[in-house]
Amino acid sequence: MRLNRILLSTVLVVIAMVVQVSVLARLHLPGAVPDLLLLTVLGLALTYGHVGGCLVGFFAGLLADIAPPADHAVGRYALVLSVIGYAAGLAKPDSGQLRTAAGPMLVVICAAFGTTLLYAGVGSLVGDTAGAHVGLGKLLFTAAIYDLLLAPFVVPLVMALARHFDHDPLTEDSAGGFGGSRPRTRWGRSGATGPRGMFGRTGRTVKITTLARGARR
Repeated sequence: MRLNRILLSTVLVVIAMVVQVSVLARLHLPGAVPDLLLLTVLGLALTYGHVGGCLVGFFAGLLADIAPPADHAVGRYALVLSVIGYAAGLAKPDSGQLRTAAGPMLVVICAAFGTTLLYAGVGSLVGDTAGAHVGLGKLLFTAAIYDLLLAPFVVPLVMALARHFDHDPLTEDSAGGFGGSRPRTRWGRSGATGPRGMFGRTGRTVKITTLARGARR
């Protein structure tokens, strides 16, 4: 797990949480509240991959669970955002660069619906039905609208910051998350730089073998 990714994710998540609680939650918009924290997790997940998105989502959701004025069971939103972060990370572009805005916008819509449904489903399992009086259909519609309006300003910015502060933003470890790329074994004609060392199929090894055979003769 890279330190720069941990620090950047922490700063972005805390800023998103503060803005959402102190500004967006006080707008008293009909239906859902614009989920700036979710959009931040999506931006990081689309950059770091599914494992990184799951980790960021878990800690971001846990922060939302314990930060006032939270009125739901602790761990409820952490579970939801960890699942959403993992799923969003699977849509990470192979090249690390977004070619069109259609993909991220589709991820935002699916994440808005998925977050609302998972949050309501987990709440029904633990007996926490806060906000059920608003209506699930209205919550789904307003959550998708608000998140889509904020997404063009938040998701690209978060992804750009994540790439800027990452030394190798286009690669990730074998687990798909917060690690560096695995060292590649490069074979040259004068030697090898991998675990096989000079015992690989290199030009020098072939030359030494040929000379040894000539000396025997």
